[in-house]
Amino acid sequence: MTVSAQATTASDTKPPTGSGISESRFPVPTPTLERVAAAVLDAARAGGATSAETEVSQAVGQSVTVRKGEVETIAYNRDKGVGVTVYVGARRGHASTADFSDGAIRATVDKALAIARYTAEDPCAGLADPERLAHAWPDLDLYHPWDLSVDDAIEIAQATEAAALAVDARISNSEGASASRGESEFVYANSLGFRGGYRSSRHHIDCAVVGEDGGAMQRDYWYSAARAPEDLLPPAEVGRIAGERTARRLNARQLGTLECPVLFEAPEAGDLLGSFVHAVSGGSLYRKSSFLLDSLGQQVFAPHVDIREEPHLLRARGSAPFDNEGVATARRDVVVNGVLQGYFLGSYSARKLGLRSTGNAGGAHNLVVPGTEDLPALMRRMGHGLLVTEQLGQGVNPVTGDYSRGAAGFWIEDGHIAYPVEEITIAGNLKRMFMDIVALGDDLDRRGSRHIGSMLVSSMTVAGS
Repeated sequence: MTVSAQATTASDTKPPTGSGISESRFPVPTPTLERVAAAVLDAARAGGATSAETEVSQAVGQSVTVRKGEVETIAYNRDKGVGVTVYVGARRGHASTADFSDGAIRATVDKALAIARYTAEDPCAGLADPERLAHAWPDLDLYHPWDLSVDDAIEIAQATEAAALAVDARISNSEGASASRGESEFVYANSLGFRGGYRSSRHHIDCAVVGEDGGAMQRDYWYSAARAPEDLLPPAEVGRIAGERTARRLNARQLGTLECPVLFEAPEAGDLLGSFVHAVSGGSLYRKSSFLLDSLGQQVFAPHVDIREEPHLLRARGSAPFDNEGVATARRDVVVNGVLQGYFLGSYSARKLGLRSTGNAGGAHNLVVPGTEDLPALMRRMGHGLLVTEQLGQGVNPVTGDYSRGAAGFWIEDGHIAYPVEEITIAGNLKRMFMDIVALGDDLDRRGSRHIGSMLVSSMTVAGS
């Protein structure tokens, strides 16, 4: 056993909330983060920076993994760090340290200043526009510490794995089950007078098991993730889903090469949404490395597709009152009736494009894609075709939109699962795929920052044996 930890409670009940975690669980108290941030800006000003920004952060966590009932790892993390960016006119320098001492802060700022003085001028470099900075923000209920013992964490992981193994006698092995908790805190400040920060938490229970039938093996997994422990699925349910997903993949077949409808299960649809976000994000656009260049105001999805960005959802993974530059976030429509309404921009990329920041320095916030049908209804609508539950490889060309990835899932006949399939490749082009979306599911996966359900695409190439 290697040392590693995390916690939760018994098998078929929801994990309990903790009694609260003391300030001492973090490496330093909050006022220390604020003091360090102020010291960084003072040192930058004294060193000749015309402007500066800093993020001071800390994080704690622990994770327990068991395999076949035995503890395999118990891991702890306890981290802190300072990142500083300085501007000398239009020249930028960045440096970082994990040392909060005054001497280390001064040395780190000096390194950033030295880098800036040898860097080429960039007229787009600089802090966010002052009028875009957040001045007040809501409490988004992001911090829910999980005060559980390592023994409880072991019990949770064991119960999760046991539930998976109990699903089917053919589930013969385990890749392990784990329970983990994590908490973090940061303070961001810049020389425009902005200072803000908050604590957040993120907890997980997961399990992966292996099944065998007739000498052929399959594996699958499931996990639950939430800001608050009471929002996690019960351990027994996580294990049951992992076991059922593995068992149903046994005796998989290959398909011949054909054109057919493809239904992406919700987590896989989330990957497709991620490709869209990358294509309409500032870095891809100003580098002209996107298949959706100059697409603002254009039809990029089927007319029934809407995408909202909702950064203020309580307890959600992608929620934030301001972005990495202190720019206020706000709810907005990204796609309406399939038409692109806005990009994802930080201050630098916005200036490169002659636009304004959208509050997305650091990435997109909660993206919500409404759907109207559950997965069985989408299968019935499809009639026959491929249900994709897993994709493999990185076969996405962000410049052309060409899409080719290994896949596994199920062949659908008469609206129902006929048999599992494996060792196939699905291919198409994302521009066409987005326009060919027939329907979206209401089975939204809310574990991450992309809240999207299953996605039915009218036709793709499936290559098999």
